[in-house]
Order: sequence, then C-alpha cells, then structure tokens
Amino acid sequence: MKSQWIRLALFGLVACGACKATSADGPKPEAQESKSFGKTGERNTVRASGEIQKKWGIDVAQATRTTVAGAITIPGVLSLDPQHTAQISSLLEGRVVFVGAQVGDEVRRNQVLVTVHAPALAQAKTAYLQAGAKLALARRESERAEILLKQEAIDQREHLRRRTEFENASSEFAVAESNLHSYGFDQAAVDQLLRQARQPNNGTAAMDDLAEPYLTLTAPIAGHVVERDVINGQHIEPQKMLLTVSDLSMLWALLDAREADLPHVACGREVRITTSIYPDRVWHGRVDHVGDIVDEKTRTVKVRVVVRNDGRLLKPNMYIQGELPDAVSARDVLTLPQEAIQTIGGESVVFVREGADKFVARPVEVGDRVGARRAVLRGLNGSEVVVVAGAFNLKAELLKSTLAGE
Repeated sequence: MKSQWIRLALFGLVACGACKATSADGPKPEAQESKSFGKTGERNTVRASGEIQKKWGIDVAQATRTTVAGAITIPGVLSLDPQHTAQISSLLEGRVVFVGAQVGDEVRRNQVLVTVHAPALAQAKTAYLQAGAKLALARRESERAEILLKQEAIDQREHLRRRTEFENASSEFAVAESNLHSYGFDQAAVDQLLRQARQPNNGTAAMDDLAEPYLTLTAPIAGHVVERDVINGQHIEPQKMLLTVSDLSMLWALLDAREADLPHVACGREVRITTSIYPDRVWHGRVDHVGDIVDEKTRTVKVRVVVRNDGRLLKPNMYIQGELPDAVSARDVLTLPQEAIQTIGGESVVFVREGADKFVARPVEVGDRVGARRAVLRGLNGSEVVVVAGAFNLKAELLKSTLAGE
C-alpha cells in the first residue's frame, strides 16, 4: 500500500513538470502574430521631430497637376553634317613632311594642316612662271606690231603672226594658272608668285626658291579634326583622304519614322532631341528633309533633322530620340520635383506625411520629365502632402532603421 502511494506521488510531480515545460517553450501563436504585424506596419515609416525636420531641410507640398502636351517619339542616330564637314586630300603624289593637327584639335579656316613634298608642284610653278614670261614678251611684240603696221613698217602677214603668238601664249598661261588653282592656290597666291618673279634683279637662285616643291594643305572650314589617316614621312597618292574636319556645333539627327508617324512629320517642324546619356538635357532642331522611300525591311522613312549641338555634348553615331509635339494626345498629370522621388530597392517612392512627425514611403510609378519636374502616373491622387525637399535624408534614415531591425 505504501509503495502505491509513492508511485502516485512521483507521477504527479512528472506531470506538473511537463506542464511547466510546455508553458515555457515560447509565446502563444497569437502573441507571435501580434508582434510580427507591428514590425511590418512600421517598416516603411520614418518618424522625425520638428527639430530634426528642420535640420534635414524637410519641406512638404502637394503634387501639382500639369497639362503635358503629347509627343511622338522617333528613334534615330546622330551623324556629321556634310554641309559643315570637309575632307583634306592632296591632288599630287608626294611625301608628307609635316602634319599640324591631331584628332580632336580645333583648327581655324585656312590653317596649314599638312605639307607635302611634291616634285610635280615645282614643275607646275616653273611652267606657270615660264608661261607668264612668254606671255609678257608676246604681248609687247603684238603691241609693237600694231604700231609698225600703222607706220607701214611691217606687212599684214607679220602682224597676224605676232598676234597669233600672243593668243597662243595667253592660252598657255591660262592653262598653267588653272593647274596651280587645282593644287589649292587661290588667285591672290598665284598673282603674288608672278609679281615676285617679275621683280628686278631676280636671279636664277630666287627663281628656284619661287618654284619650291612644297604643297601646303589648309583647312577649308573652321572646326575640329575628327579623322586622321596620315603620318610624317608617308608617301601619299593623289585623292587619298588625309584629314577630316567638321564643325561639330551643327549635327544631323537621322530619325527612323514609322509609316504611321508620317502625318505628323513635315519639313520645318520643331523637334526635341533627347538622349538617355544626358536625361536632363534637351536639344532643339527642325525637320530638314523627309525621305521619299519607305525601307522594305524596317517599314520606316528617314527623317533628317538639323540640330544645334549646344555644349558639344552630342556625338556623331550616338543613339537619340526625336520628339514631335502632338496636341491631340495632351493630358493632365500630377508632377513633383525630381528631388521628391527616391529609389529604394529598385522601386520609385515618395514620402507622404501622415502626421506632424510621421512620414510613410509610398511606391509610385513615374513618367517623363516635365521641365524640372517628374510626372507621377500612379500612387498618388493629388490630395497627399508629399516631402518635396530633404527626402533623401528620410530615405537614409529608413534604410538605416531597416538594417538595424534585421
């Protein structure tokens, strides 16, 4: 009997211990859910006192409703403007003895870029000077023949002979002068060469200096060197392209307009040029030409837009977008300053004030830029008070508290 009571007492102690162990294992499920909900509800919230808001430069306002004109966006690429581009080449065979510009250099109009030792140039100068001397002699003989004919000192036949020699000399001189023009000599340079040859006491040595074989190639326009394919000492053939100079302040935007876009594209229409490289910048141009042929494969038409490259940020071969205003698709949208929109975890958010010291991060969908502001397509209805200055500090505080909570 006594042993039975002992066994019952031990069983009771074990049962009580088991009950206590079950109670100490952890909180009830209801308590766990309550704690988790409280953490989730605060994870997108930042609290800041009035003093902290002042320190962080917090400023709030409501989103502004703005009428945004619609636009047709056409992709394209930039290219050099051929009307503001020039290639420098030599019309004579020779050896390069001087190159005065590198790629990227800014050059002036008529600046010497390349000097070529070209024996054919010396021959052309010599032929020109000889033709000039022969013409001067033939002119004097012809004028003297006119006087002698009146005095009956020569007959008509002699007069005609001298007259013919003068005309032949004039033709030879014109050909020699034209050759120098084709080598890049303007009229002033040609006349100067002839005047120097006719100066008194101009001996053989001076004549050799005048017929030197050095051809200078100059820049026909002011601009920047964009290509160079020549080095010192190189032997070049006629027509070889040596340098390309272009005025990069003007470029062509070649847009690929779809067939459906053609009713909105016409010569003279203003076009806004944008690029993802500089999202804050806009360049303006006008349609200069609309292509006459639809590409069979892409079903697009080339549209040429002349663009003023202010700041020289645009580069040839850069991808761009051309935007043409479309009044039919104008719409009202909510806009906020760019500073109001922050990115958290790859998502655009704004901070909405829901109390004197409470700010909640709300996801939004943003659209295109509207001047210095950004369109908000979804996430706001216009009645909210949004942080428009100092939002970055709220973002930093939210991220810091989230990391600390983990």
